[in-house]
This record gives sequence, C-alpha cells and structure tokens, in this order.
Amino acid sequence: MQDLRLSRESLRPAILFASFATVSLITTLLASPRNRKRAVEWFKKPPSGIPSVANTIPRRVEVIRNEVERMESIGSSADLDFITDDIVSEQFTRNTQFYGEDGQKKVHESMVVVIGLGGVGSHAATMLLRAGIAKLRLIDFDQVSLSSLNRHAVATRADVGTSKALCLQKHFKEIFPECEIDARVQMFDTSTEEEILAGSPDFILDCIDNIDTKVALLAACVRKGLKVLSATGAGARADPSRIRITDISESSIDPLSRSVRHRLRREHNITSGIPVVISTERPKAKLLPFTAPDGKEANPLDYQVVPGFRVRTIPVLGTIPAIFGQVMASYVITSIAGLAVQTEPVLNLDVDHYALLHQRLVEREELLFGTASEVELDKEEVAYVVREIWRGRSARAQGSREVGRGMWNAMKTLTLTRWDVSKPPSIANLVLFTFSEAEEHEAITLEFLKKEEPQFYDMVEKRLEVARREFNC
Repeated sequence: MQDLRLSRESLRPAILFASFATVSLITTLLASPRNRKRAVEWFKKPPSGIPSVANTIPRRVEVIRNEVERMESIGSSADLDFITDDIVSEQFTRNTQFYGEDGQKKVHESMVVVIGLGGVGSHAATMLLRAGIAKLRLIDFDQVSLSSLNRHAVATRADVGTSKALCLQKHFKEIFPECEIDARVQMFDTSTEEEILAGSPDFILDCIDNIDTKVALLAACVRKGLKVLSATGAGARADPSRIRITDISESSIDPLSRSVRHRLRREHNITSGIPVVISTERPKAKLLPFTAPDGKEANPLDYQVVPGFRVRTIPVLGTIPAIFGQVMASYVITSIAGLAVQTEPVLNLDVDHYALLHQRLVEREELLFGTASEVELDKEEVAYVVREIWRGRSARAQGSREVGRGMWNAMKTLTLTRWDVSKPPSIANLVLFTFSEAEEHEAITLEFLKKEEPQFYDMVEKRLEVARREFNC
C-alpha cells in the first residue's frame, strides 16, 4: 500500500505538467486569429496520447471550451467584446475591480502612442498593455543593445540587434494577443509627424532622450491639442522617492527639462500646460568621455550617425527609468479610466522653511489673541498645510506657477493665519497668505468675504473641507 501511495505521489508532477501543457497549447492557439479554426478542431478532437485535463483543472478547461466554441462565430480577435469575453475579462479582473467596468471599458477602447522604447518607454508601454489598452502604437528607430538589458522591460539577449519596436511587439503578443499593436521602426520628425500622430490618439507618451526631437514632438502635440506626458532625465539618479509628475513650468530642477522648456518658450511660445515626469534628485554622474574604437578619447561628433543625437553615454541605474515608465503608465491609465490622480507639488522647501512658518504662526497668535496656547500643530502638520493644501503659495496666488528660487524667496513674505478667527488654528482652519494679505483678511469677516468674493471663498472652503475629512476635524 505504501509503495502504491508513493507511486501516485511520484506521478502527480507529471500529471500536472501534462495538464498545464495542454492548457498552454490551447491558449497559444487561441492567441493567433489565424489559428482559430485549428484551435477549434484540436479541442473537438485532441491528438491521441494527450491526457484529459477535465478532472485536474475543470474551471480553466470550461473557460477555454466556451472560448473555443465562440471563436467559430467570432472569427477575429478584433471583434471581441473585452468586457464580456471570458479570458480577457479574467485577465483584467483586478483592474475592473479597481476602477469599475466603465473605467476598464474606457481603457480597452483607448489608443496610446509611445515614442521612444528604451528603459522608460518599454516599461510604460508594457504596463499600458497589462492594463488593457487595446491599441498601442510603438515608435522607435533604434535597436536593442546588450548594454540596454539592464533597464529594458522585456528584451532578452536573443533580442539584441533587433528593432526595439518589433521586440516589444513580439513579446506583447504573448501577454495580450488581442491588443492591436502598430510597431514602427521610425524616428519622429516633421516628415513623420502626421503619420505617427494620426488617428486621434487618447494619449502620447514622450520617452525621447534627444532634445530636438522632444521639442518637436511636444510642440506638435500642443498644436494639435493632443494629450501628452513627457519623461525627463532618468539617468544618473538613484532615489525613487524623488520622482514626481508636475507641469513643465515647475521642472527647472531637471537639466533636460530646463533645456526643453527654454526651447519651447523661445521657439513655440509654450510656457506651461505639459505634464512631465521628473526627478528632483541632482544627477549623481555625468556623461562619460567618448572613446574611439582604438581606445583613445575622441570627438563624439565625428561618430554621430543621426545629427543632434547624443553619442556619449550616461550611467543608468536600471530601476529608475523603470519607475519613470511605471509612473507614466499609472498617470495615463487613471486619467483614461476617469480616476485621475492629484499629483504632489514640487516644492523647493526644507525643514527650516516649515519651522519658520510654524514660528510665525505662534508669534501671530500671540500678537492677535495674547496667547499661542491653541497652536497644537507641530512642524510636520505645518508642512502638510503648506504642501498639500496651499501647494507652497499664497491662497490668493493658487494660479501661479512660480517655483525654484522664486518660490524660495516668496516664503520670506508668507505666513499662516486663521481662516475663521472664531475657531482654533487647526489644520482645517489655516490659510497661507502674504503678510499684507493676512492683515487684510483679519480685518474683515467671513460673511463679508463670502458676499464680496464668492469664488475665492468657495475655493478656500473646498481646500479646507478636504483637510476636515482627512483629519476628522
């Protein structure tokens, strides 16, 4: 009896392997529209010698059986209803649970163009695919290199030397075969602009690391009214906590974005309105010196294949461009699904600035009310009020995009004061004003302000209401 029990145990892995091999073969056949008919015939009359899987994984087999039967009438993956299709809906069930069936339907019906398929673009495109974007246009003229495998999302050594666009297309067909992938070995410029941006895409992802091409793409998107998200420099960085999404007007801390912003303003009169992914971390390395094939340092321009494209390399920690791409995909997916995120502001403030504002609040309370005993906020809570509620600006300057040194200098004139003087200075009752604005506010009542400036009053109330809900105060 013991020998029989051992024999059954030893056969179990083989049985499971055969079962999953059968399912894998069926799934592979279903993946290609050209194999639908063969898949139907195979399942109706499987080859001899292949064990039945009906008793080992009945749920999966039943799903596949239903899928095969429906394929006879569907004929093409392009005709699939991604929401009701058993296999596709199960693949994206976690997404649907997150932002609802309507949100997932919007994702399935969207088209996204990703331009630049290196470390950033390959990860962004991969997660867009895994989220269920059913139409992807992938653009890159370059090839997969051996040194790029430290940061590419799906490329293997076997892909080295092949087109980046075709490499992604090949791997993507194994992940979401129903996705319509338009892979193009092209470089974006004025001659390819109309072709690449055709079809009214829902989003453009700029993952280009060349300034000339990046400026041309962003200007074209603004001119055509297309939504675009741009990636800045991911090389030479190491701190994942410093990655942000902000408006291009607030991206002066990043050297690449600073150059792009300057060109956009000078050549196209574009100063804001383009969201960008940046790292607020200062680069930890510089471009490496260029060496010729003989090992001697040489002029990179002498070896430039494409005019304007960088020849020298910059050290890259593979995790950072991957995170850049993940951030871009998250931003696009949530925007399309109707669950857009509220990005955190990029502020050039440190602990000393928050400590100064805390001290000014204490002094103001003593001046106006004779005591600061009701100030129960600590410096971290002051930081929340300044960053999250007022985004580092006066409540009367929420439309401003001044950042960097300008914002830093502006802190010299800012102070926190009560919104409603009859209530304690809590997180949900503090506004950030300039000194003169604070004095004017303290001299009037909220009833007067509501009557004279209803839009400003409503804006402040909405901001403070968020804090009331979050802190239950």
